[in-house]
Amino acid sequence: MTKKARLILVLATVEVGLAGLWWYLAGYGIQNPDRVAANFQEVVGQTMGMAMGALLGLGVILFFVAARNDRKALQDKGRR
Repeated sequence: MTKKARLILVLATVEVGLAGLWWYLAGYGIQNPDRVAANFQEVVGQTMGMAMGALLGLGVILFFVAARNDRKALQDKGRR
């Protein structure tokens, strides 16, 4: 499995986990309005959206690094 494929698999898994956490927190806020702050949904949405966006942005950079490493490994394998 190439490094690009592994990176995509890991990023997708982490993003799904973050989405599940976001879903859980949103449901918790709806079910327990007396136990959360008035702006709970807004704060959770901003925080989780920022976390998922930052991870996706970092993932793009890491994807290009993984592609470069895959190319280098393929060239090194051809030299042997």
